[in-house]
Amino acid sequence: MSTEDSLARAEELLARLEATRAELERLSESEDADRALDILTELAELSRQVEEELQRAKRDAAADAQA
Repeated sequence: MSTEDSLARAEELLARLEATRAELERLSESEDADRALDILTELAELSRQVEEELQRAKRDAAADAQA
């Protein structure tokens, strides 16, 4: 996977993260604690995936710079 691919994937994940965060904000008005917990779990997973993609992009960029 290229640096550009990793960055594009990270951007997609960030968009999903923002949409999920917005859902959590809307949900806060309904006081559905179980769903809120599910959304928080999803936010944590998306955050982890974003971090992985950014790390992959960083490694790819470093490898490209050395080549």
